Amino acid sequence: MKNQAILTPVREAHRFDEKILSDYLRKNLNGFGSALTVEQFEGGQSNPTFLLKSDSKKYVLRKKPPGKLLPSAHQVEREYRVMKALEITSVPVPKMLLLCNDDTIIGTPFFVMEYVPGRVLGDLTLPDMKPEERRAIYSDMIRVLAALHSVNYVELGLEDYGKPGNYFSRQIGRWSKQYVAAKTEKIASMEKLMQYLPENVPEDDTSCIVHGDFRMENMLFHPSEPKVVALLDWELSTLGHPLGDLGYSCMPYHGGVAGKLSLDGQIGPQTGIPTESEFVAEYCRHTGREQIPNWNFYLAFSFFRLASILQGVYKRGIIGIASSSEALERGSLARMVADVAWSLIETAEIEI
Repeated sequence: MKNQAILTPVREAHRFDEKILSDYLRKNLNGFGSALTVEQFEGGQSNPTFLLKSDSKKYVLRKKPPGKLLPSAHQVEREYRVMKALEITSVPVPKMLLLCNDDTIIGTPFFVMEYVPGRVLGDLTLPDMKPEERRAIYSDMIRVLAALHSVNYVELGLEDYGKPGNYFSRQIGRWSKQYVAAKTEKIASMEKLMQYLPENVPEDDTSCIVHGDFRMENMLFHPSEPKVVALLDWELSTLGHPLGDLGYSCMPYHGGVAGKLSLDGQIGPQTGIPTESEFVAEYCRHTGREQIPNWNFYLAFSFFRLASILQGVYKRGIIGIASSSEALERGSLARMVADVAWSLIETAEIEI
């Protein structure tokens, strides 16, 4: 069916004993039946994700990947915690059902959440939609992002979910270390960025819950309405700066990194897709912000971080433990993405 997530048989590197899992879930998950079947979602570059079917019910399981993992990566326990806390807010998330830290069940920690039916809109240009439908989709994405950044994380018990303040300096350090750990060859633009970015962090030090990977592919949309029904893939979430998420969301406006990641030539009234200025202005209206100085820093940081992530995906693809068959293809984009980041630094400052 169109706009549905792609399911495959469980890939060799991610197989586990389904009987042990079934027995565990029958004992620990209320209402879980028998006759378990398991399929794997295509994608989920970092943490493998599976569809569980038991009798007439569906569930989603998300786990750590096998093998030796990079420091501070693949923390499914954090994903579970933040989504569990957000269930009572206006941020749309699936209901969390169970967290298991016992490695003996399927080899790694995992969690189980409700299955949310909805559309997967992987193409940012939203082909086959009318301009007004596209505009409504983008507007609801912006609404959800603003809602997340407006949540009082202290009231949700998430005051220790990250370190408030100094977000960009910490993130630059983290992704620099992870890039170096996954390095397969020298990327000159990454070397320049690792030197430039920590020396040019803006003074604004706002803190909120940030998703860390806020993009259309990580959302489920209502089957027939232009509405986000679930925001997924929270592995990179933390307490951070809202403009980190916003800059990341605006990356497709800056160059065709790869096909569906680009909005080149697709924006404006004729398509219904907002321009970058309109996207940012609508977010600012929701959150009460005015002008955003140093906008190019946030964009460059976002491309830098993505380059580090892609390099990690590429390294896992080389050693055969990546969560997706596209790992080698996507990972090879690290150099291109880093070059885009450095070009943003070299160009005149952009302000919105």
